Amino acid sequence: MGNLKEIRTRISSVGSTMQITSAMKMVSAAKLRRAQENVMRIRPYSQKMQEILENISSGDADNIFAKARELNKVLIIAISSNRGLCGAFNSNIAKQVLELKETIYKDVKVDVLLIGKKAADVLKNKNVLPIEDFNHIYDDLNFESVANIAEKYIDLFAKGEYDAIDLVYNQFKNAATQIVQTESFLPIKIENTKEKKAALDYIYEPSKGYIIDDIIPKSLKTQLFKAVLDSYASEHGARMTSMHKATDNATAMLNELQLTYNKARQAAITNEILEIVGGAEALNG
Repeated sequence: MGNLKEIRTRISSVGSTMQITSAMKMVSAAKLRRAQENVMRIRPYSQKMQEILENISSGDADNIFAKARELNKVLIIAISSNRGLCGAFNSNIAKQVLELKETIYKDVKVDVLLIGKKAADVLKNKNVLPIEDFNHIYDDLNFESVANIAEKYIDLFAKGEYDAIDLVYNQFKNAATQIVQTESFLPIKIENTKEKKAALDYIYEPSKGYIIDDIIPKSLKTQLFKAVLDSYASEHGARMTSMHKATDNATAMLNELQLTYNKARQAAITNEILEIVGGAEALNG
């Protein structure tokens, strides 16, 4: 009967775990809906801002934010989460940062800025320490808190402290799929410059310089905010998927344990009957 007691204990433990993972799945599903709506709202605005930024920067040779530099020092802004239990969500970000350091930026000094605690655990094991972290922004995620981060490092780029700034984050595709993205933040990447310059001829009011000075910081802040929202939605999608799988595994284990318990209980009852019958036969003999 000691074996039965042990199985009952395991059944109770697995059942409790299944309740927790199921609850976490529902919580993440509710948060995912709101986060997904935020991402879908900001994406068209961010894309249009990026197009405008590229258009007005394409013909400006003096624009320091669009001019490529020799790479001596770069910054990687890695966006992860503050919480775990979301599969490979955070480790993928850390792996991408390490890959960039070991390949593209192998001979360049690299600083890493972290938004989210969890990627730091992997990076610290590889002796990659962040110059700064902004884990607190998830306490009250809003545009202003992210814009302050962007503004600080836009200024450092303008002063020549960094020659390039990249974003590494999980782009939200759907609840089950997150795509690790490495995105250039600065300098501004301009594609098809000749075609755009020939096709677009704006009249700027009050002046092109004034508009560039106003729209570049605004566009870059929006780009970073969009990346953070993408990561936040991806986090909840990854956690919901992970907890769904954990719940399914717990259910399968619970069924297996219940079957094992029933077999052990049946065997114990059979043994007791055999003992009773054997005792009765002994008395009759």
